[in-house]
Amino acid sequence: MNNRQLRNLGVPAECINTAIGCIQQAAAQGVRGGEVKRRIEAVVASPEDYLADELFGPFAHALATTEPAPVLAPIDYAVWGSEIDDAAKSQMRDACSLPMARAAALMPDAHVGYGLPIGGVLGLEGAVAPYAVGVDIACRMKLSVLDLPVESLDNFERYRMAIEHGTRFGIGSRHETPQDHAVMDQDWEVCRITRENKDKAWKQLGTSGSGNHFVEFGVLTLEARAEDLGLDAGSYVALLSHSGSRGTGASVCDTYSRIAQQKLPKSYQQFGRLAWLDLDSEAGQEYWAAMNLMGDYAAANHDVIHRLVSKKLGARIVSGIENHHNFAWKEWHDGRELIVHRKGATPAGAGVLGVIPGSMADPAFVVRGQGNPASLNSASHGAGRRMSRTQARSTFNWRATQKELEARGIRVISAGADEVPGVYKNILDVMHAQQDLVKIVARFDPKIVKMCDDGSRAED
Repeated sequence: MNNRQLRNLGVPAECINTAIGCIQQAAAQGVRGGEVKRRIEAVVASPEDYLADELFGPFAHALATTEPAPVLAPIDYAVWGSEIDDAAKSQMRDACSLPMARAAALMPDAHVGYGLPIGGVLGLEGAVAPYAVGVDIACRMKLSVLDLPVESLDNFERYRMAIEHGTRFGIGSRHETPQDHAVMDQDWEVCRITRENKDKAWKQLGTSGSGNHFVEFGVLTLEARAEDLGLDAGSYVALLSHSGSRGTGASVCDTYSRIAQQKLPKSYQQFGRLAWLDLDSEAGQEYWAAMNLMGDYAAANHDVIHRLVSKKLGARIVSGIENHHNFAWKEWHDGRELIVHRKGATPAGAGVLGVIPGSMADPAFVVRGQGNPASLNSASHGAGRRMSRTQARSTFNWRATQKELEARGIRVISAGADEVPGVYKNILDVMHAQQDLVKIVARFDPKIVKMCDDGSRAED
């Protein structure tokens, strides 16, 4: 039996090695298969009855002397929206049981993730949890307003070529010639992972990932002048992108999440992917420095994409907005400094601008935060999935969807059935559910869209 099977039978993590030793001893004496499973289940149910057992006595003794995990009363968390599955709420309750959890909220686009649900906001005191930040560290949005007339979007081929030649899509994608950006002159020696991945990061600079990452053109509409954007009321051509820190960010998450799980106290093994690092520990400081570097790198990645695509298009950028939505920030709430994790959540402090996308067929919105303390100054990061990628691929036909969208004036260069509009919640419902978190400044309607079409998966 392996570790996972033993955990499923209720064996505590600290007793697994002893159980395996007893199983090996039992196998040497001919006890195998279903009989071993029955013995393990019996010992777990009543270890005191097996303390003298010839084969499983050591396992029974380990169980009998193991202190039960402390039962922690979870903190409360606020919820926006109603279309949130029970599994995401269960993950949120688990996160709220962390011993250093102080505040939390669940956004209306929430759905199941790894550890913390996507759409989860979690304030920890003195600690950071890598999987509460996410695999794609600093996954973010960037919108650039271009100096082209809206009518120019009718020239599909011109815009298609700008995207095709301006970026690359998919896991491992890279430019033939590494792009220049000041981020590559920063200190990449902050930890072993960033040091060893610097060359790969440089080659991937200016590329887009897989899953729900996209680059698209559309029409941005403002009903009134926005001073902080320098834009009058009207309609504009805009470029919108969604991606993060590519392979290097994923390596940082995986490495430090493993370290965090290895450092979990025995009495907290149940937290698994919610494992945390104390910020004053060496590993915590390394992760924090690497996470912030990945934030700068992700911003640079979008900067290069927008520079290259707009140059290929022959356009000039006249205004823009950008924001992270997989990150952790040091912020003050209720008189204490917290590490606020926003995993698939948009910063929405008072007056803070951000972008909340819908789907390839539905609008995105430029928003201004209202600084609602109950949400830890946060809002949704998009519409949120309502079905898994596997279910989506078995439900929808991509080519049929592509034709339907084209009839509506939306040209999709490439994508997969796992990203069609039907897999997402209604963005208008999501925006309605968070009227006390953000105010809408402008609406972006997609017209020309490109995503990865290889079916590979990425976390939001």
